[in-house]
Amino acid sequence: MRKESNSLSNFSKAVCIFSGGLDSISTAAYLKKSGLDVYLISFNYGQRASNELIVAKRFSKLLKSKKHEIVDISFLKTLLGKTNILTTSKSKIPSTFDYSMVVPLRNTVFLTIASVWATSLDISLIVYGAHSGDTRYPDCRPNFTRSLEKVFNLSEIDGITAGIRNKLHIWSPAIDKLSKSELLLMGYETLGKKIFESWSCYLGTDGDKKSNAMTIDSKNKQCGVCESCMNRKRAFSKAGLEDKTQYANH
Repeated sequence: MRKESNSLSNFSKAVCIFSGGLDSISTAAYLKKSGLDVYLISFNYGQRASNELIVAKRFSKLLKSKKHEIVDISFLKTLLGKTNILTTSKSKIPSTFDYSMVVPLRNTVFLTIASVWATSLDISLIVYGAHSGDTRYPDCRPNFTRSLEKVFNLSEIDGITAGIRNKLHIWSPAIDKLSKSELLLMGYETLGKKIFESWSCYLGTDGDKKSNAMTIDSKNKQCGVCESCMNRKRAFSKAGLEDKTQYANH
């Protein structure tokens, strides 16, 4: 197990972007284990994987978050048009990375809204679950994170200088070069078998038969073949954990 990050040692609370996926749940669990009060924020942006929001609600309670906000920005689906396959319901999702999986400016939007909320809560730290293996996604790379942090602080520089606003800091596991499997082990240490109930699948439920479903029951399974499910399987394998996730396909 990795030692606690020095990047987090000066903070007592954080706003954490929380999708209900393996990475965000493990990140939030790591923050809790590190002694931080966690405020979770999730987004309905018109994604096919609508089940992740139900999972996020469940895990926010398990992690005893201070607050959990689900922000409806589903209007983005219309604005995004056919730019990506995660919000376009009729497009097939491949098992390997394709740039069509990149939702334009998604983390920029999420982090901006999360930072507004953090400012209102008088919280200086904003966290999201990008890890060292997310290099194919431009808005998960550490140079993006550092650049956006600089922009946020420039946008409030007068308030920061006057002591009216806090300087904002953005952290992700990628900043400390944590891999998906390392992050998974951190989540597993806190949540145990519950970690298998996280939702990674890019589809809705049961191979996207109910792509707009907003309920989960024991029959609902993750597809097991989309790129995100494949990454999930590899993470459990690399972590040395038996993957007990329910998949429609193996």
